Amino acid sequence: MDAVEKSGNGHPGTAMSLAPAAYLLFNKVMRHDPTDPQWTGRDRFVLSCGHSSLTLYIQLYLSGYGLSLDDLASLRQWGSLTPGHPELGHTPGVEVTTGPLGQGIGNAVGMAMAARRERGLFDPDAAPGTSVFDHQVYVLCSDGDIEEGVTHESSAIAGVQKLGNLTVIYDDNEISIEDDTRIAKNEDVGARYAAYGWHVQTVDWRQGKDGNGEYHEDVEALHAAIEAAKAVTDRPSFIVLRTIIGWPAPNKQDTGKIHGSALGAEEVAATKQVMGLDPNETFAVADEVLEHARQVSARGREAHAEWDKAFAAWAAGNAEGKKLHERLAAKALPEGWTKKLPEFPADEKGLATRAASGKVLDALAPVLPELWGGSADLAESNNTTMKGEPSFIPAEYATKAFPGHEYGRTLHFGIREHGMGSILNGIAAHGATRPYGGTFLVFSDYMRGAVRLSALMKLPVVYVWTHDSIGLGEDGPTHQPIETLSALRAIIGLDVVRPADANETAWAWRGALEHTDRPTALALSRQNLPTIDRSKYASAEGVLKGGYILSEASGGDPHVILIGTGSEVAICLTAQERLEAEGTPTRVVSMPCQEWFYEQDTAYQQRVLPRGVKARVAVEAGIRMSWDRLIGDAGEAVSIEHYGASAPAKILFEQFGFTADNVVAKANAALAKVGEITGHKTGN
Repeated sequence: MDAVEKSGNGHPGTAMSLAPAAYLLFNKVMRHDPTDPQWTGRDRFVLSCGHSSLTLYIQLYLSGYGLSLDDLASLRQWGSLTPGHPELGHTPGVEVTTGPLGQGIGNAVGMAMAARRERGLFDPDAAPGTSVFDHQVYVLCSDGDIEEGVTHESSAIAGVQKLGNLTVIYDDNEISIEDDTRIAKNEDVGARYAAYGWHVQTVDWRQGKDGNGEYHEDVEALHAAIEAAKAVTDRPSFIVLRTIIGWPAPNKQDTGKIHGSALGAEEVAATKQVMGLDPNETFAVADEVLEHARQVSARGREAHAEWDKAFAAWAAGNAEGKKLHERLAAKALPEGWTKKLPEFPADEKGLATRAASGKVLDALAPVLPELWGGSADLAESNNTTMKGEPSFIPAEYATKAFPGHEYGRTLHFGIREHGMGSILNGIAAHGATRPYGGTFLVFSDYMRGAVRLSALMKLPVVYVWTHDSIGLGEDGPTHQPIETLSALRAIIGLDVVRPADANETAWAWRGALEHTDRPTALALSRQNLPTIDRSKYASAEGVLKGGYILSEASGGDPHVILIGTGSEVAICLTAQERLEAEGTPTRVVSMPCQEWFYEQDTAYQQRVLPRGVKARVAVEAGIRMSWDRLIGDAGEAVSIEHYGASAPAKILFEQFGFTADNVVAKANAALAKVGEITGHKTGN
């Protein structure tokens, strides 16, 4: 109450009613060490209802994670450790950034899956519950989380995966910003989760200690439910906790008003009087209270020490496992791994970059056991299944097409793009492994919220998005991602890579895996693209710099520069030949990743795109929006500023102007703008 009152805004009600549940988890249930927030053996806690950030911050303070009363008093202020929603990497003890509702549950599902995959990598033969890599994932969530569709997607997957290490506590207080949730919600949430295959229990604090209808915070009943959940190892667990939001505020409890705004001085004072506290004191914590709460830190250190002994015993008998664990903990790639990347010979017929990506994954599978992933039901189209690798699935759910077991490697998300995104974030946040997930590029919009959070959290997720342009052809405008590349480039911290051929695809994967501090989006073609002759043109290694001179102008002094990505690079090369034949020195730059290019020093950028060469043409089968910075005022774009159509790809490229003839015309138009061509029609 004091923190929100001092801030002037925030969400006090849920934090008030969930305080006993949070304290129970941190002080009695979870295995954690406040002196080492990154301890590998810790249980994970996810506050999916991130708006109730004080639920977490207060426990971090009481447990001894380094937060002080001053930090709580600085809630939502500039430079504080207590921002409005918990942020990964900002506050010790925060496992994931939970802002948009529902994401936290998906993150927790990913963490629970990652824990099982890591156990399979390091200690697969240990008896259930005996491995040093066994731990629990706990979640507190709200009606807002449950109502968001992303939680349906991720919770359904958790049921299929039978994640017995996952427990979600649902704060069923029937209040949201618009007050009583019955205005928009009437389903039986517990029954819904039972239908997913979860183990479901209800703890009703509204019924009173003896079922007399009075409110009673029965912590013992909740503790018993959590212990029962831990005992169920073949299903995730869901505990419906019926609370009164803002209890015991005498006038505002059980109202929408206490959800997202300060109580006001009078209500705070009245609530403190109900609780037997001095209404004139703020941020008052008795020494004996803090001393008692922080005993959990000593218990955590003891548990950590015991775990260290068990880990040492495991390491002594698992030299290779220990070596792998150390490498993954350091986020290091194995020595010589790049030698496994395939090289593709020049081929006019070529290969679709989605197919090249699949070959890269097949080649990397033996040397990068940490790399795993799959698709939102599009594995055959996305080429995301590593050849011969079993599926990550309880054996009873394996199929003829996809055999597997609980420690497998190929992920199946079903047709659930948004859930896939939040789960991938949870896997990456868990720490050791590197996840990837695929769908069609146009459906990245369904997972945009999760993608933005992966960028915000700096998580090294790899998105494999195929069917990257009008080149997918007959499926038509609903499936043709005209505006999507520019929209994705607008996400700060997301690297968007659209390779021009098979070799650029291999280097794109290398760049993605070498970056451990941000996500990468691979935009890959459905149709075959010519494999560029690297004996004639520059090495695809230039992909790592984002943009590079693929083909130099005659004399090394370009008058016009053609900048292409993906399938349009080959068109640029043809246009270059025609312009050169007409006497116009022309450079072709392949620009698979603008973000990587902008990271290069100014000297390199100027070498590729000299400031003095203002006649430039960007060629990409999408909208122009993200190209103006590179082509400048005099630049031209071969782009598509309208939706596509249903027809073979070749016809669409011709009808929409993605031809060498049009690129030449645009080049001449740019040259005319800068005064290099005068007195005749440019074709623009």
